[in-house]
Amino acid sequence: MINGKKLIALCTSRVYEPQTHGFIVRLNERLKTEGFGILIFTLNSDIYWEEDRQATERYVFDLIPYRYIDAVIIMDEKIKSHKIANKIIDNSRKYNLPVVIADGHYEGASCISFDYEAGFEQVVRHVIEHHKVKRPHMMAGHENNDFSNRRIEVFKKVLEQNGLSFDYSMVSYGNFWADPCRVAMKALLDREGDLPDAIICANDVMAITVTEMLIERGYKVPEDCIVTGFDGYDEIYFTNPKITTAACDVLMLADVTAQMVLDAVNGGVPEDEAILPVFHPNESCGCREYTDHPALLRNRFKESFARLNDDNRVLQLVTSSMTTSNNPSELVRSLMSYKTDYTLTVVDRKCFEESINYFTDKRLIDAPKEFVLIYDASHRDKYMDVSFDISSGYEEHSEDVLSLCVRNRILEIASKGFPLIFNSLDFMNRPFGFVCFFFQDYLISNYTNTLNVTNAVSTGIGGYINIRYQRTLLREMDEMYRHDALTGLYNRIGFQNILKEMRTKPEYYGKPVTVIMSDLDGLKYINDTFGHAEGDNAIYTMANALYKSVPEDNLSTRFGGDEVFSVVFGECDQEAIIQQIDRNLEEYNRSSGKPYKVSTSSGYTISVLDESFDITKAVKDADEQMYKVKNKKYEGRSRRGNRPV
Repeated sequence: MINGKKLIALCTSRVYEPQTHGFIVRLNERLKTEGFGILIFTLNSDIYWEEDRQATERYVFDLIPYRYIDAVIIMDEKIKSHKIANKIIDNSRKYNLPVVIADGHYEGASCISFDYEAGFEQVVRHVIEHHKVKRPHMMAGHENNDFSNRRIEVFKKVLEQNGLSFDYSMVSYGNFWADPCRVAMKALLDREGDLPDAIICANDVMAITVTEMLIERGYKVPEDCIVTGFDGYDEIYFTNPKITTAACDVLMLADVTAQMVLDAVNGGVPEDEAILPVFHPNESCGCREYTDHPALLRNRFKESFARLNDDNRVLQLVTSSMTTSNNPSELVRSLMSYKTDYTLTVVDRKCFEESINYFTDKRLIDAPKEFVLIYDASHRDKYMDVSFDISSGYEEHSEDVLSLCVRNRILEIASKGFPLIFNSLDFMNRPFGFVCFFFQDYLISNYTNTLNVTNAVSTGIGGYINIRYQRTLLREMDEMYRHDALTGLYNRIGFQNILKEMRTKPEYYGKPVTVIMSDLDGLKYINDTFGHAEGDNAIYTMANALYKSVPEDNLSTRFGGDEVFSVVFGECDQEAIIQQIDRNLEEYNRSSGKPYKVSTSSGYTISVLDESFDITKAVKDADEQMYKVKNKKYEGRSRRGNRPV
């Protein structure tokens, strides 16, 4: 609880799937009557028990604010990762939080599970005992997978009880998914004269695939071959024929989950429960058509896809605009679209530092994120000029969705009675923040929107960061290319390029242009006596004195050696500039502590900036004037017997 608000964390995936969506709606309606708000932490893809597969979006589960919530719900069959579930359970224990597992079993948590074996047995018995099938085949899941093996054991048991022999040629492995199922089904169909009477599938996705392939080969379902599924996958009610299955009732699961949560937060210790899937015979086994999904479900599917192409086009434009933005404020303004209504975007402040590439800098991999809220769709005017000053909202060691920068806003919208949905933002396998969706309804089209918006925002910000860093590198390379490494003034190439630009500016045309040339006095003496490092210091000091003495709108250049010059556009007091150069050097000599004095000889020439202006001649003329000054110094010092310059 935080600020009097009771919060539940729900961990799941694919909130836009009808079953998950139905569970969320039912769960929220039950819990909000008791004053609870739901924070949904969700993936947009399943891990599928591939625990070592890199899936950066799992970072969303690191954002759970354990300090402030009252309980955690894990939809284990949706996430499909024991590592993630165990990590969430371990973190919850540190804060003495009750954990409810919806559709799974873990030690140290209150567990609700579907009795999959009993549910699958209903399907197998119906095929064998009701339809009197003698040559069944099973399309199992993964080979050597516990879920798959237990369903195979059910298949074997029912066959044996009905006097039918079993061998493993009666089993194919479709890995619970369409593509591998097609491979296994092709191998089965290629067996000469060996089409089974029935193909009993371990889930509905494979049953749909098997049916499609049978029909493609010219067979009729169920006349030539019965097909059954398992799970109650919503798409089976839109296939032809409709698939026989045993449905895991998510509404019942939501009711039991809600009650377990309420019992647990009130100090109880709920006992584990098992829910029997409901058997639904249908057309694919030869029974009458069955559907408990009214037209409302069909409308939801239509609603989800009717505007898909248009929405994708809009998000593509959003992404492109973000990627090509010139600064963070422009980036955030690019987020302003009807597709990002009801969203908050929070990122690590460090990802906008121009001196690093956030996605490749290894120093940042384990560094705590400094979250800042950069976009709130309900208060867009606040984000027209983006600032990333951490003093305005960064709270150390608060890397969760209730970080100080967004906490009050999250609590405000959580009080409105609808779930908040959190997706992690990631790019190049590096998480950098999260997006929060705060829809004020349960429209499944909005829930479907979360996937594409998250991808668009991740790609847009990630692309912007990469391009911005490339621009930084190019700018630094350009600076290196155009500037003298010792003095920082333009080098010969840089000067010539920038002069071309200046000559095209109408405000300078026909106006005076002055070239002031300076040459270091006694450089050979300094090099020979004190070393070349001190000689370089003297050159830098002279160049700096020149640069600080001329007007800002000038071109200061080192062409090589100890000769530097400035081109000043417009009227100026040349003698005053040279006097200022000398004063700057005198000030340096008083405070430097060096055993030598830095001095320079300067000369200048004045021209007009027009078509006839010749920079080479102007520099040559200024150089001649400079040497006249230097020679006078040399003659004077020689007469006095001083060391020559």
